Amino acid sequence: MKKLLVVSDPLAPPGFSPRVRFLCDYFVQKGYDVTLLTEEDKPLTFAHTYPIHAIHMYSGTTFDWFVKTIWTLVSDWHNRAFARKALFVLPNDFDAVICTVFSDFPLGAGLRIARKLHIPLICDIRDMEEQVEHSFYQYRHKSRWLMPFRHIYRIIHRRRRNNVLRAANAITTVSPWHAEFIKQFNPNVHVVYNGFDDKQFYPVNIRNEHFTVSYIGTLHDWQKPALEKIKQVIEELRQPDIVLDIHTPKQNPVPHDKMGDAVRRSSIVLVLTNEHTHGMLTTKFYEALGCEKPVLCVPSDNGSLAELIAYTNAGIATDDVEQIKQFITAQYNTWLQNGFTHQQTQHREEFSRAYQTQKIEQLIKCL
Repeated sequence: MKKLLVVSDPLAPPGFSPRVRFLCDYFVQKGYDVTLLTEEDKPLTFAHTYPIHAIHMYSGTTFDWFVKTIWTLVSDWHNRAFARKALFVLPNDFDAVICTVFSDFPLGAGLRIARKLHIPLICDIRDMEEQVEHSFYQYRHKSRWLMPFRHIYRIIHRRRRNNVLRAANAITTVSPWHAEFIKQFNPNVHVVYNGFDDKQFYPVNIRNEHFTVSYIGTLHDWQKPALEKIKQVIEELRQPDIVLDIHTPKQNPVPHDKMGDAVRRSSIVLVLTNEHTHGMLTTKFYEALGCEKPVLCVPSDNGSLAELIAYTNAGIATDDVEQIKQFITAQYNTWLQNGFTHQQTQHREEFSRAYQTQKIEQLIKCL
């Protein structure tokens, strides 16, 4: 039995980073001894069968955050202090470190821990700033006065991130675009799609009194033009029983354990992109695929997402108003006849989280 240390950035509610949780869950199911190391943030209320070490790093005051951010900029304090505290509380008999990140922290800490314990490091890159150019959607603090400072912050942290990627024994990431980008730093990179949890996202036909075009998830500024286009199309169709149903964390949120039912009740699942995004394969696509609900992606990213939608026959990716109208109308006619919609997908089983986790397991066995 192998002992794995999974190192992650803070896990935020309501989803608590599904890729991280399911990675731990599936390795435990396979008989691995898993420990999750993360930064303390919100209470971790999800069920788990493995130990979690949540390291306290900030007091919560703006002054403390500002001082430590400046010190991190100068000396990489965040990664160094996190690794030092972690090594104090962790055992020293792990066989490998898997460091899974949303931005760049805690890549540096993961490398320090792996080197201290003399074990391999696998970096799992969930997102990168470069996937949405000129966007600060990853940052918690978006005040205008921070913009010049943040530009310097990005340059320094990208350099540190890239240095860790060069040193990693292997890298996994979420799309072919990300893999091609990362190959400039390390050729040993592999695509492990986010996928869906087949215990929560599975197909069941549910009759609905309205034809619902649903968007479920965080709505970023760069997605809003696509949403406005959908609103315009629905108005032009002039069908009173076609309803645009929006669920965001701030507007009509869906509890995490009810997400599968919300997708199954949808007639069409919206995936909103932007022509300036790269390789962003939102979990909403996978959840719709798992439930076999039609996906309407607006606009087409002309890349990884459009290719996956075509490969799985999950729906359509387009920016053309007439194609959008035709797609909605065809699904609407199916709903009029049956009371529900169902998308006959292909290759669905390849995108379950359990299937994708096997790829990381094979990497570990080769290290």
